[in-house]
Amino acid sequence: MDKFEYYQLIENHLGTTDYEQYLNTYELLKCQKKLDAVLPDELQFQIVHQSEELWMKLLNYTLVEVAEYIIENNFPRIVTLFKRIHKIQKFLIEQLSMLETMATKEYFPIRELLGKGSGQESPGFKSLIRITPMVWQEFERHYLLSRKLSIKDIYDEQYKHSEEFVIAEFFIEYDALFQQFLYGHLRLVERTIGPQSHSLKGRSTDALIKSASRNFFPELWNVRTKMTEQSAQSYSN
Repeated sequence: MDKFEYYQLIENHLGTTDYEQYLNTYELLKCQKKLDAVLPDELQFQIVHQSEELWMKLLNYTLVEVAEYIIENNFPRIVTLFKRIHKIQKFLIEQLSMLETMATKEYFPIRELLGKGSGQESPGFKSLIRITPMVWQEFERHYLLSRKLSIKDIYDEQYKHSEEFVIAEFFIEYDALFQQFLYGHLRLVERTIGPQSHSLKGRSTDALIKSASRNFFPELWNVRTKMTEQSAQSYSN
């Protein structure tokens, strides 16, 4: 058999079984280029990015659920769902390593087909940027303001490893993993096209470095700095 006959075996799915119909595999497996037209490494490139969109869809959906349970003050469900969120984030980070197997030379023909495409245009990523601060606002409203607490209270003044503290720690873990994802993407870009190159939108890697340093919850990072500074003062006295 030549490779095109193999391709027919791979692509010959009718989508008629219960399994295929429930998962809509017929449409799902047509979301990539046909195997006889795909460039080397292009199938991998498409699948990694498409699956990232699916994981981010689930991530956004789960964040909305977290917001609902925050409003209900349902602490056990918040814990369970944040654990799921962190696992999804780790999958997103790990998936990037797949693209490390792509040689720079193999990427250039794919890059031409991207036009001026950028990961910044990802619908899942853009939704995360919008939804995440809204979930934090629900936490502030229902776990801090309603209980007359501040971040400093739950971390320092009234520290007792409370529900508020645990949820805040879930948020900062989310933030840390999000930054790891951004940093991993930056490292992948530099590994693929070089650290001094520009993106398809003309952005330098310096701009990507600034983006990779962003965080959603500066209050959670700043409180640590302030506590450490106060603690350091006691050492010098």
